[in-house]
Amino acid sequence: MKRLHSLNACCNPHPEHLFLSSVLNTCEPCCLQETMGDKMCLTLGCCRAEELSEQFSRCWTSLCRRIMRTETDGFWQNFRRRAPREQAGVKNTSTATDGHLSPCGERTQKVSLTFEQILETKCLSEASRLLLEREERLFGEEKESEALTHHEEEVNKLAADRRVLQDLVLQTLARALNLGEDSLEVLTSAVQAVRQEEDQDRLWTQRKRTPPAWRPSGWMELHDSTLLSLVEERMDNPPTPPAVQVKQSAIQADVNNMGRQLKEDLLCVVHAVSSCYPTEMDICNLYAKLYHQTFSARFIKIADFELMDKDLTFLLRWVNEYYPQILQKPQLASVIDVEALGKLLPKELLEPMEKEYLSLQQVMLATYIDRVLEEAKQKWIKGEEPTREDGCFVSPVAYDLIQLINGLVTSATKVVGDEQKAQKITCHLKDLMQRFKKFQNDVMKQNKANSRSIIKANLGCIEQFRDVLVKKRHLFTEDVQKNCLHLLTDIEQSAHAYLLKPVHVVLKPEYYKLGRSNWLKDLQLDELLLSIKKELQGLQGSIESCHQKLIGQLHQEVTAEYVSSLLKGRIKLKDTEQQQKAYHTVKENAESLHDFFVEMGSEEDWLKEILTKIAEVLKLQDLPAIQMQVASLGTAYPDLSEKHVSALLKLKTNLSRANRKTVKVCLSDTLKEMGSSRQTRPFFSRVQVK
Repeated sequence: MKRLHSLNACCNPHPEHLFLSSVLNTCEPCCLQETMGDKMCLTLGCCRAEELSEQFSRCWTSLCRRIMRTETDGFWQNFRRRAPREQAGVKNTSTATDGHLSPCGERTQKVSLTFEQILETKCLSEASRLLLEREERLFGEEKESEALTHHEEEVNKLAADRRVLQDLVLQTLARALNLGEDSLEVLTSAVQAVRQEEDQDRLWTQRKRTPPAWRPSGWMELHDSTLLSLVEERMDNPPTPPAVQVKQSAIQADVNNMGRQLKEDLLCVVHAVSSCYPTEMDICNLYAKLYHQTFSARFIKIADFELMDKDLTFLLRWVNEYYPQILQKPQLASVIDVEALGKLLPKELLEPMEKEYLSLQQVMLATYIDRVLEEAKQKWIKGEEPTREDGCFVSPVAYDLIQLINGLVTSATKVVGDEQKAQKITCHLKDLMQRFKKFQNDVMKQNKANSRSIIKANLGCIEQFRDVLVKKRHLFTEDVQKNCLHLLTDIEQSAHAYLLKPVHVVLKPEYYKLGRSNWLKDLQLDELLLSIKKELQGLQGSIESCHQKLIGQLHQEVTAEYVSSLLKGRIKLKDTEQQQKAYHTVKENAESLHDFFVEMGSEEDWLKEILTKIAEVLKLQDLPAIQMQVASLGTAYPDLSEKHVSALLKLKTNLSRANRKTVKVCLSDTLKEMGSSRQTRPFFSRVQVK
């Protein structure tokens, strides 16, 4: 084998050779052997750059990469272990053989890579290590003032080199979001240099002597301030997308561009930049905090302007919807403490903006309701009939208003970020519903040719309003829902009364025949049912569910008229036989009324039970049995009064006044025990007795 030339003999040593020589002095032989192979020394056999083989180029690249990887995993700690030996004058003997330095080891002791040459390779952490080594030589031990003066030139040179390195580190940090994949190693090296400086600052705080003028260096503070400047610069000058931003104000365009930049940069931090930092530095949350602070500051400036309605809504939506959506992306939410960031705007600015926005929505709702009702009113005044669908009259009033209410509250929930706040839009809904009630009252009062068809259409509106109040309770506060449902019941009852009034006028003569002596002999009820059937034709025209409720209401009112006619006392049941006859008549009538109205669409099955219980009272002769039956009737229908019981018992002329009083006392005691615990349908309150 050809003898290796000494590096000292080279007239123009190549920089790569110098760097490798330095490495030979700082790395373990096994590491080099593994990296370079057995042919390393042969490759170094010639010092001329033009004679470098392809193998050396590959080895050079591989070695540089290994150094970049290993320096973040303990290079600085290796330096700490070596430094005391070097300061004590002990030379590295890792290349010694039989107590003597090998030729290769002898060359590496004489040649080392300069600080400037290391900077050219962008190994910033290695450059930092060398400067720290020089600092330790100059300041690591107590020195006489004369010695410090002697080294003043070295101190000044070290300070100058530190400024150069600091500038390069800060420049690297300032380009952190624009680095290519290959440059991430440089960022990793810069971060390691910052950490090494921080370690040295902490070391000097533990020493009891005067530190160098640059200690503490505060590189971590410089790191954070550099990142802040980087973030501010990027948020101040976000790129505008090539696509034309249609129908956007200047404020909306600026905010959208900043938001887009924030999202892209935070994703870049998570996917790339974070790999250059140790876990304990929590770099993702640091960047998130800086972007949040910067974005918030821009929002505060914008909020100080007098905003158009659309811009106000836009900003609130960014604060409460769009910005949280960005942070809640899985890639970001897994590494960023979103809760710690808080809102983009402070409470003292956000609450007035939300209040103004909700007030605008309330005005919009009131204005729209007025317009919808006014359109319906004008059609009524002109004599127009409502639109028909499947043969039923329908009105767009409820549909239009429900769509608006649902849209406003749902959108406001996103804009203000709180469902309960959004419900304030409907806080005046009861007052707005009063306008609907007034419109209906005007229609009924004037009773135009198209009034009945409009009321039938309105029954569908009432049904739709009730459905949305019950099924979409999240759109309303509890008070609004309760008050509006009560108001709708009043509106519906008045509509039913208006539509059924003509029917009762026709049926009045038939009601008069009930409860008289002929009632027990003739088929009086059949004539009543026949008259009702004729009148039902005029009640048609509302949607099926509303028509069923209307027929059910008629079922209740006819039953109440039947009981009222019976309790007027036009017939006297003097003995058991007559009372038994009355029992069968009332029971048969109950069956007939039930079957008839069920066939017509009524679902009020409970009315049959009332007539059946009354029939039982008429039949019973034993006082305790009568007491129990009346008490049962009162338990089921607490609006049963003593007047009703007295009128019913007077039909049984063989029942003494004292017995009637006993029955009424029993009912009173039963109702007192019940209190208001049971809620049932009212019925006897419809039955008028003297």
